[in-house]
Amino acid sequence: MSPVSSILSEPVAQLGATTVTLGQVLALAAALFLALLVALVVALWRSARARSLAAAEAADHARDAEARMAGILQAQAEMQGRLGTVAEIFGSRQAELTQSLSQRLDAMTGRIGQTMAEQTRSTHESLARLQERLAVIDTAQGNIQSLAGQVVQLQAILSNKQTRGAFGQSRMEAIVADGLPHGAYEFQATLSNGSRPDCLIRMPNDAPSLAIDAKFPLEAWNAIRAAEGTDAQKLAAQAFRRDIEVHIRDISDKYLLAGETQDTAFMFVPSESVFAEIHENFEAIVQRAHRARVVIVSPSLLMLSIQVIQAILKDARMREQAHLIQGEVIRLMEDVGRVDERVRKLQNHFGQASKDIDDILVSTSKVTRRGQKIEALEFGTGHAAGETDEAPRPQNARAADSKTGQLRLRVVEEND
Repeated sequence: MSPVSSILSEPVAQLGATTVTLGQVLALAAALFLALLVALVVALWRSARARSLAAAEAADHARDAEARMAGILQAQAEMQGRLGTVAEIFGSRQAELTQSLSQRLDAMTGRIGQTMAEQTRSTHESLARLQERLAVIDTAQGNIQSLAGQVVQLQAILSNKQTRGAFGQSRMEAIVADGLPHGAYEFQATLSNGSRPDCLIRMPNDAPSLAIDAKFPLEAWNAIRAAEGTDAQKLAAQAFRRDIEVHIRDISDKYLLAGETQDTAFMFVPSESVFAEIHENFEAIVQRAHRARVVIVSPSLLMLSIQVIQAILKDARMREQAHLIQGEVIRLMEDVGRVDERVRKLQNHFGQASKDIDDILVSTSKVTRRGQKIEALEFGTGHAAGETDEAPRPQNARAADSKTGQLRLRVVEEND
């Protein structure tokens, strides 16, 4: 055995039951080195292949990039062209839009100016009407102030008993004077017992007069209005009822005189509201007045009564003038009779004239018929001389024809 072999066969390590020699280690190292070398060669080959592939891919990418760049440049050129076209379009559209906006602004400015002018004119007219209405309102306010002063004066008048009685009497006198003719009434007339009613209405046909009293006790009514609380109102109502009953009794005793005044007298209440309140809340007073033959009347009822009396007076005046109307009617009938007689005479004249005209028409019709019959006669004269085609007739034949024609004429006349 050679020294190299012995060296290579020397054990190097012990692995369990297996002894590892140096030769085996070197063989293993050589195998490993060979494997590493092969692996390195393979890695280098793969790296070179990878670099070649990478270079090819890089070249492909470069070509793609160049193609894309060319496409981008072309697209950029097209985009620039389109942008130029769009810029031109936008410029023209902007000019048109500017012109349209300018026209619209001018039109709108004109309309706004016209609207402002119309609005200004309308505002001036409204202000003028407002001033007129303010003037009317000022006038109405002045009237209201004047009316308020008159109401205050009226309140002052109604606060005094004598002036309040004069106010009621003035209203009653105005209603009577407006509805009746002068002479049909008398204010403050004196009766046979010395009493003086506020108004005395003269009835027709010597009938008794109608007495009207206008002194209504309004102070008791005002006390009811001014009372506060249930007890105060009851006391005021009792006082008002007592005053009204006394007033009704006075009217019945003073103004109801047999043969001189009517069996009924009027008690005038110068307020519709007071009249309604009496009939609504003081029914006993109304019944007491009816039993005493005193009628409580408001201004509207008094006006209605005056209209009825006016109709009665008018009917009485018509009856007084009935004989005059009858005389006029008799004379009118006489005139109508004369007219009828004259019309009958005229009718007779017209009848005679009509009969004469009919006779004339009969005569003219007879004359016309006779002329037609004469015209229709045939005397047999023939044609003119020298134009006849017949032989000359003897003298006795012509005489016979003449006699025949005369006979025909005589017969026709007898028939007519």
